Amino acid sequence: MNFRIGFGYDVHRLSYDEEFWLGGIKIEHAKGCTAHSDGDVLIHAICDALLGAAALRDIGYHFPDNDASYQSVDSKILLKKTVGLIKNEGYIIGNIDCTICLQSPKINNLIPDMKKQLARVCKVQENQISIKATTTEKLGFVGSEEGISSYAIALITKC
Repeated sequence: MNFRIGFGYDVHRLSYDEEFWLGGIKIEHAKGCTAHSDGDVLIHAICDALLGAAALRDIGYHFPDNDASYQSVDSKILLKKTVGLIKNEGYIIGNIDCTICLQSPKINNLIPDMKKQLARVCKVQENQISIKATTTEKLGFVGSEEGISSYAIALITKC
């Protein structure tokens, strides 16, 4: 079998009066992500991990932030298109492992809903997606609640 591994990372500024989307769900919080799309850092990191595993460049190449058609786009649409791109190359998803770095709000109780959304879009079982959350102990831009970051790694297999 042909296994490929890809790594993804994304970061966005947190600002007042922005919607906060993470893992395909809307979270009620005083701040949200400033971005061209909906700013879902988890989905963006997953897209980059999948694209990287298939050697298909990155999310910005396929969905550029200077393209008006992606203004405020639901990142689940980008993920669905990304899954289609790797499928067109003959790959299926083995598993995805993610870490979200966020000081506030605490999101542990939201992870099951995120997994459900992501599994549905990726057309995989929920147990093929792992999501973890951590703070940075109040250090750096995440700790001061200026931003959020996410890491993802994906294993894909040739069909």
